[in-house]
Amino acid sequence: MVMSFRVSELQVLLGYVGCNKTGRKTELLQRALKLVARGCSVPVQIKIRELYNQIFASTRRKPTGKPGEDGPMGCALDYSNPMGADSLSHVGAMGLPVHPDVKMKLLPFYDCLSELMKITSLAPRGSNKFQENSFSFHLTPQQAQDIAMSRDFRPGSKFDYNTQIQLRFCLLETSCEQDDHFPPGICVRVNGKMAPLPNPIPTNKPNVEPKRPGRPVDITPLCRLSPTMPNQIEVSWATEFGRGYCLAIFLVKKLSSSILLSRLKQFGNRHADHTRALIKEKLSHDADSEIATTSLRVSLICPLGKMRISIPSRSSTCTHLQCFDASTFLMMNEKKSTWICPVCDKQAPFHKLFIDGLFVEILRQSPDTNDIKFHEDGSWSPLKSAKETHCHIL
Repeated sequence: MVMSFRVSELQVLLGYVGCNKTGRKTELLQRALKLVARGCSVPVQIKIRELYNQIFASTRRKPTGKPGEDGPMGCALDYSNPMGADSLSHVGAMGLPVHPDVKMKLLPFYDCLSELMKITSLAPRGSNKFQENSFSFHLTPQQAQDIAMSRDFRPGSKFDYNTQIQLRFCLLETSCEQDDHFPPGICVRVNGKMAPLPNPIPTNKPNVEPKRPGRPVDITPLCRLSPTMPNQIEVSWATEFGRGYCLAIFLVKKLSSSILLSRLKQFGNRHADHTRALIKEKLSHDADSEIATTSLRVSLICPLGKMRISIPSRSSTCTHLQCFDASTFLMMNEKKSTWICPVCDKQAPFHKLFIDGLFVEILRQSPDTNDIKFHEDGSWSPLKSAKETHCHIL
């Protein structure tokens, strides 16, 4: 069966059991055949049949599937152990991979120091809508010490830990990096105590459960900071048809907006010629257009802080010239992470931000100007009056 699979079926099968699903078809096929050679658990055999049926449903006779009978995929069906010996490492309850090939998005305000519990499926047991799973993890002596020593005891502080134990949930989806996403009806207990989760967002829609905003959960205060005692996590949630969830636990170091700003500066400024080329492109004449734009007006006031920009920044995904102040943008996201460009309302993640070298020059050369005008040749001039004509505001 597996020999007849195309790339798409091979990727689905390998992703199902938590194996690497990247590479050429020959590499994918080799991994799949090794999986079969080790002995297939019943859920994996069922998945192989499903994928095979998708290709040859009209021409293939269904297997009898009797105990001990060899199926066409070349694996003997063993019902003495419903999950099979191989499932202990690859497949959990309901046929879900224990450690799926899911990747969570990096969080700019946290440096991941270590993985305390790998990304793990929330596997339902039985057909009940409400399910509960238990997990445990240990800290090493060094990790326990690092967390304990990181508590902020300065006057006026909240006694928070800078090194934290972070719990994250996301969808069981392997097609792309996943945002934080809570299952419906979620409830978490850490060592028997309720973990504080983000408050649900109210909704006016009837029969629709309010959703919690997706974000990591700091469970450090509820954990035992000891290498000799395990930490127990109990998760209850409501299942959804056709949708699975994962959780993971990380040891992280919390960062401030000033640290992110210093990292942004370390990237260096984008060369001024990049912006000049963009200006020329925007002001290039279109032969089919009756109206030619000869200049572009841009403000040096930050749309967030309403003050003159200090560190001009924008995202590489943005198409506009208007910048915002990097320091203000990072401080606002430190309070509430949205990473939305204040100019065009598109996503502006930290790793896409850059400091515009041309605007750095302009701000330095025009300390008393709040508005400028770009010209067709990429040059600029200050705007002295708000009644300037023949210019287009970006």
